[in-house]
Amino acid sequence: MAIYRLIESGSYGPDEIKAMAAAYETALVEIGLVDRDNPFTELIANSILTIAATGERDPEKIKERALRALGTRVGDLPKRA
Repeated sequence: MAIYRLIESGSYGPDEIKAMAAAYETALVEIGLVDRDNPFTELIANSILTIAATGERDPEKIKERALRALGTRVGDLPKRA
């Protein structure tokens, strides 16, 4: 999963990791992205890391800002076969 691979390669504290992981998981659920190998998961993960780098620690705010930055809404993603 994209976020965990990216978190592993950085130096983040436990509160940061918890917030980013929660934001990532809820973002995928919210947009209905089930296929964790979908390349869009990496875009979401990078967006979440960018938002968290601003100092935000509220997972809901991180998720909302990350999805808004990507212009993503529920149902926007094409389904992969």
